[in-house]
Amino acid sequence: MHSPANGHTGTTALSHVPRHEIVSNTISLQGHRVFYLSCGPQDGVPIILVHGWPELSWSWRHVLSHLGGMGFRAIAPDMRGYGRSQVYDDPSAYALRHQVADLIGLADALGLESAVWVGHDWGAPAVWSVASHHPDRCHGVANLCVPYRTLEFGMEHMLPLVDRTLYPEDSAPYGQWAYQRFYVEQFDCATSVMEADVLCTVRALFRHGKPEALGKPSPHADIFRNGGWFGGADRAPDLPLDTQVLTETDLAIYTDALSRNGFRGPNAYYLNDADNAAYSAATLNGGRLEMPVLFLAGRYDITCESVDSRLAEPMRASCRNLTERIVHSGHWMAQERPERVNLELTRWILAEMPHLVPDDAAPTP
Repeated sequence: MHSPANGHTGTTALSHVPRHEIVSNTISLQGHRVFYLSCGPQDGVPIILVHGWPELSWSWRHVLSHLGGMGFRAIAPDMRGYGRSQVYDDPSAYALRHQVADLIGLADALGLESAVWVGHDWGAPAVWSVASHHPDRCHGVANLCVPYRTLEFGMEHMLPLVDRTLYPEDSAPYGQWAYQRFYVEQFDCATSVMEADVLCTVRALFRHGKPEALGKPSPHADIFRNGGWFGGADRAPDLPLDTQVLTETDLAIYTDALSRNGFRGPNAYYLNDADNAAYSAATLNGGRLEMPVLFLAGRYDITCESVDSRLAEPMRASCRNLTERIVHSGHWMAQERPERVNLELTRWILAEMPHLVPDDAAPTP
């Protein structure tokens, strides 16, 4: 990656950078530091990619180079608490309203009036919230794995959508979302286990999806019964690297960032349900999205299961122009199946927003 000497973006400094090359950038937004990766020409139509837990801007590496190569200006920030962006001690600093302010502030600082926004995991409710609170800043929005009007309202809001044939209410009252309740009740326990051996934690978390898991409960439903993450152990198991998701270089990047910052910031995203729900209830137009929307469901993502369950129903009722596609992957979709994600994003942009496509774009991933 190329990193400008002054730590800030600048069209003159970057004019020589090949548009497939991923560039490191840092910018200050009134004292809030944001690190971001970018790829593609400075004058390209912006596409902002928002990562989730416990990832980094680096999780979009395959998508960044694809979109930049097409002539878009692809931008992926480290969210607050992650990587080289600002870290806060107060859990309330990780509420959605602050995430959205960061994203809009970044767009303002870069002079971007509107963008295509793409999110995954916790990045999805952040992008859904940009769309519902700032629709004028969105050409379109696309999200992976987490459908609209679910996580941004908190765990309690998702309980009526739980598949009770897989998660009986008497034995699994929180369904697959029990791990989210565990953060609230035993935050220090969850965090200390993840921090005990970060290398092993990263290897254990980033695993590809498996078709044989379909129709079976998510292991996350058993977190209270097991006494914590990883079967109640005091650290993550020492598993081999899943090379279908990460390379050794990727593993080192994640491990370094999460070792430096810890998991308290990332895990605190789960501690703001009440604030997030209040913020999400105060949307424009009752939360209905009029712009083009793309949702990519992970077929083997058994926790955020959106194909066979009712999880995507609120989204379908709240989007005027919704495209849904199924990607045969687990939860880490953009890293496990980047070629498919790139294809679906390209198809959607060409179909719904052809006026945004650069004249010299190569529309194949």
